[in-house]
Amino acid sequence: MPENAMPGPVNELENVRESVCIHTRKIFDGCRDKDCVEDLRFYPTVNALNVLGSAQMSKGGSAELLYIYTDVEPVTFNRGFYSVDMRFFYRVTLQVYTGTPRYTEAEGLCVFDKRCILFGSEGNAKIFSSDTVLEELDIPGVMRTNLPIAVVEAVDPIVLDTRVSDTPLGNDLPITDIPAFIAQSFSSELVLDDDSTRRYYVTLGQFSLVRLERDTQLLIPVYDYCIPQTECGGSDQDDPCGLFRSVSFPISEFFPPNTVDTPTDYASARNYCASRT
Repeated sequence: MPENAMPGPVNELENVRESVCIHTRKIFDGCRDKDCVEDLRFYPTVNALNVLGSAQMSKGGSAELLYIYTDVEPVTFNRGFYSVDMRFFYRVTLQVYTGTPRYTEAEGLCVFDKRCILFGSEGNAKIFSSDTVLEELDIPGVMRTNLPIAVVEAVDPIVLDTRVSDTPLGNDLPITDIPAFIAQSFSSELVLDDDSTRRYYVTLGQFSLVRLERDTQLLIPVYDYCIPQTECGGSDQDDPCGLFRSVSFPISEFFPPNTVDTPTDYASARNYCASRT
């Protein structure tokens, strides 16, 4: 058995024991996007609508990505390529000022639609499996088509701007059907058919990765079984003082910097946009 056979860079192949065929998903194509989505319609909850009725001003708050619905369809007359349609559902919390020094939070829904074209190869096989079904015996799995599988990875967006308008703007989508689990993510019922002329819009910054995968069989070299090297059990983090000892001394908190740089990474930019006036 090779010593310290752990995942990582390989410098030599003399310890390879055999070649094995595995079943996994192969990535055929992928892309990344940095979307600045301007003027998304903000659909408030019932409670938020009452707050917005007496609002004097609002500023960017925070946004949470609740769900991404994806759909894959072949592109006509372009073999091997597929369109990936995505719908992003966001829970946005605005900071609204109603005449008091402290802001009031107004919660609502924003929806963003996006499409990309990726290569996913071809396949005509019908896929069956014998996955076990609870409380049933020897029931074959439902047949699956051989379309590629779309995988979308995204982080919570950054609220870049908010605005109020008396006329509809570009991304004023007509929302008629919201999945039940999305509607249940809010503290009160969503107001989707507000007839008032005063509408709120939000500009979001969204980072995402999209890829197309297919089930396939690959031949790979094998060193040995992957055996964990760390032991299960407690650590100094179970002791509050032990955890505190591992924290570095916050020198920057005692000695302020001479200049303040504009944030360039995702975490700093998200905090900066959420707190700016």
